Amino acid sequence: MGRLEGKVTIVTGAGSGIGLAVCKRYAAEGAVVVGYDLQESDQWSEVEKAAPGTLFRTGDVRDGQAQNALAAETLEQFGRIDTLVTAAGVAGGGPVHLIPEEEWDRVQDVNLKGTYLSAKAVLPTMIEQRSGSIITVASVEGLEAQDGGSTYNASKAGVVLLTKNMAIDYGRVGIRVNAICPGFIDTPLFQSVMAGEAMAEYKEKVRLQHKLARFGKPEEIAGAAFFLASDDSSFVTGQAIAVDGGFTAGKWFGVTTMMGLE
Repeated sequence: MGRLEGKVTIVTGAGSGIGLAVCKRYAAEGAVVVGYDLQESDQWSEVEKAAPGTLFRTGDVRDGQAQNALAAETLEQFGRIDTLVTAAGVAGGGPVHLIPEEEWDRVQDVNLKGTYLSAKAVLPTMIEQRSGSIITVASVEGLEAQDGGSTYNASKAGVVLLTKNMAIDYGRVGIRVNAICPGFIDTPLFQSVMAGEAMAEYKEKVRLQHKLARFGKPEEIAGAAFFLASDDSSFVTGQAIAVDGGFTAGKWFGVTTMMGLE
């Protein structure tokens, strides 16, 4: 029997990358998974086959009515909602003076407003249950700034503070809220951002700032999401947990390489 047996989970951004990895891990641990993404994934059938009862739906996290409908369908089908993972997100960046207003709004609406709408949709059920775990997916760039990432960084920093605020607001009714702050994870979104020869030098610099000298895997973020959904994290709330290969530990300049530590 899996360690999430019987728990009912909604995962946004379930079509690829971190969200898909979370769906697979939760399903393997016995959870009932309801995945949500803007587009269908050809891997959804594999998850459904491995974990009967799994549901996948398409929709936009910026659509509050659609998110409410998803929560209502989940409640009607399964009788409860135990966990929410908000993995839906988009990339975006540039210095402020070069970012078109509509691009700023797009990134904020998906990453920050989408997180708010997802949480808002499930909270009435969790409040009535007096239990639940909300797991937001922020970023190391929500903990510390990176050059050229103003709109993305602002959206993820907003997710971190929203997470902490919800932990304060709902802790006394039994709801835990935590953020996972991934480092640079090898997902389709990451690959699209880093594509091309022009990004090769930058990509290598970013890799080396991960103290494990590699990019992360979606499954490694899913492992942290599993912990936060499980009873092992029953006393953990209001935290922004960096799962980043040491990216935020400090700067690396190569001194230890001269000492043979490589």
